[in-house]
Amino acid sequence: MPTLRRISPCLWFADQAEQAANFYVGVFPNSRITAITRYGEAGKEIHRRAAGSVMTIAFELDGQPLTALNGGPIFQFNEAVSLQVFCDTQDEIDHYWRQLGAGGDPNAQVCGWLKDRWGLSWQVVPRVMETWFEQGMDAAAERAMVAMLAMKKMDIAALEKAYRGA
Repeated sequence: MPTLRRISPCLWFADQAEQAANFYVGVFPNSRITAITRYGEAGKEIHRRAAGSVMTIAFELDGQPLTALNGGPIFQFNEAVSLQVFCDTQDEIDHYWRQLGAGGDPNAQVCGWLKDRWGLSWQVVPRVMETWFEQGMDAAAERAMVAMLAMKKMDIAALEKAYRGA
């Protein structure tokens, strides 16, 4: 019996949910499509989708459940919601930045944030920053924050250097 989830993000796409979900599961390890539902005739006057076309794609990104919905062009993604990718190494940051940013908006790249080709915002950040900022903004954290604000893609070595005051 599948694990019941209480909370799972649902991402609204015009009609690219399947394409996006397949792309995302190809970017992250331990990821998979878990279910596909299709529109039927019921509600066609509202959803205006062909019977049999993809309605939702349930998928997991490294174990995190998400759903992608083909809901039409009514709503667009914006920066009010983003998905965070916590990375342990610069190689991970470089990988996710390159993969997720491919075809996205280069003008939306700031402080570890980027938009992918569908306009979904991602934050690709070093995991170590969580520990630097969780105790408040001491002088070391302030230096790391100043360094981060000047970056597009995060540079762990430069952030660590700033944190140490070197």
